[in-house]
Amino acid sequence: MSTIRDYLGLTKPNVMSLLLFTTFTAMMMAVGGWPTIGLALWTMLGGALASASSAAINMYFDRDIDAVMKRTMKRPIPSGRVAPRNALAFGIILGICAFAELSLTVNVLAAALSAIGILYYVFIYTMWLKRATPNNIVIGGAAGAIPPLVGWAAVTNHLGLTALLLFLIVFIWTPPHFWALALMKKDEYARVGIPMLPSVRGEAETKKQILIYTVALIALTLLLVPMHVMGLLYLACAIVLDAIFFGFAIWVARTGSRQSEGLMYRYSMLYLALLFVAMAADRFGHGPGI
Repeated sequence: MSTIRDYLGLTKPNVMSLLLFTTFTAMMMAVGGWPTIGLALWTMLGGALASASSAAINMYFDRDIDAVMKRTMKRPIPSGRVAPRNALAFGIILGICAFAELSLTVNVLAAALSAIGILYYVFIYTMWLKRATPNNIVIGGAAGAIPPLVGWAAVTNHLGLTALLLFLIVFIWTPPHFWALALMKKDEYARVGIPMLPSVRGEAETKKQILIYTVALIALTLLLVPMHVMGLLYLACAIVLDAIFFGFAIWVARTGSRQSEGLMYRYSMLYLALLFVAMAADRFGHGPGI
């Protein structure tokens, strides 16, 4: 059982849960209701395999810094519970299984998108951007924005306007979400040589960028209504969620306390989940989305 737990630990289940949630709610939006049980299960399985693959391979390449950082040193590889080459093999096998499973049970577009997500996260973010530029999370955030595309493609076998907007929302949401964590862990990132924005350009610039991206995120989420992608139910929910998000961003910018940064980081995850719930609820019973 301990071995199973260790390999499950390689998959970053907490991160996976939010990715799968955005996948499923995107499916609901594409249908305008509940997707069929079979399609939902196969799509979620493929998404889980793809997410687990990305996480395990990421841990393989990050094992040197994970061994030094306090929040990661107990992960399976740096703690010695899983051999690095076994973790890499585990991740590669999961990625192959994800592509094969989605291709055979869902459609090739969904499978291709999941594969792009894995490759982008591993090669573009983990192996290149993360250690090369303070814009790592800005550009690298595209990988985490792919699951809604997979969910949409699973239902429709194409990518519509709504799917692209969902991608953009997650893409713009990622920097302020992660920078709140990076502010709390800036000394650790600096110690291991990872050029996270707070470590390279300072806290003041990071707080400024959090505010800029928060305003952009709010504008984007509200734009869905005049574009006739979402309706009044969504608008009411989005206004409340956006106001709270903006309040946290202001709090972080003004005080820079660890409490404000920690609460913003945690709220940002709840925010994204509730925003997608609002979208799915708004589209429920209105037929397929565009």
